[in-house]
Amino acid sequence: MEEKKELEQEEITEEKVNAEANAEEPEEAVPEEPERASSEEPEDGGEEAEQASGPGGKKGFFRKKEKKDKRDEQIAELTDKVKRQLAEFENFRNRTEKEKARMYTIGAKDVIEKILPVADNFERGINSIPEEEKEGPVASGMEMIYRQLMTVLTDLGVTPIEAVGQEFDPNFHNAVMHVENEELGENIVAEEFQKGYKYKDEVLRHSMVSVAN
Repeated sequence: MEEKKELEQEEITEEKVNAEANAEEPEEAVPEEPERASSEEPEDGGEEAEQASGPGGKKGFFRKKEKKDKRDEQIAELTDKVKRQLAEFENFRNRTEKEKARMYTIGAKDVIEKILPVADNFERGINSIPEEEKEGPVASGMEMIYRQLMTVLTDLGVTPIEAVGQEFDPNFHNAVMHVENEELGENIVAEEFQKGYKYKDEVLRHSMVSVAN
């Protein structure tokens, strides 16, 4: 009987030890299976991802943009060059036209100045003809040639400067002497010795005059 009790006590002791051991060991956590991603993905997403990624992922997209920006810069640079060249050409054309006009004016003035003494001689010749001979053929011929010459000068833009009876103006008149004349006011042109002329707005030759004091 005592042996049975001892055996029963040993079995009870082993069961307690096993129970305590089982209580001390933690239960192993069973890993949960991750949820599978939905297999239904938009078809465009894959293509966009491939295009975006390209050989270098997102870097490929930025490379294309950089190339496009360089082309825009080149276009803007060429456009600016064309505008500058057009502006330079316009300035060159304006300068050329002004230079041509100036050269024409200088050439015309030079020729007209050489013709003016001929007109002066015609005037002197006509004024020297006696009154009784002014109706003759020679005087009439000289008068016709003189009028024709003055018409040509007028068509070219040459006009005589008014002098006698006008107030003296140093821009148009050249006073060679002063005279006492009570009938005329002070600083009035009394007599013209040589007629002056203008070419358009420029003085070709000043009038040679006498001025009343």
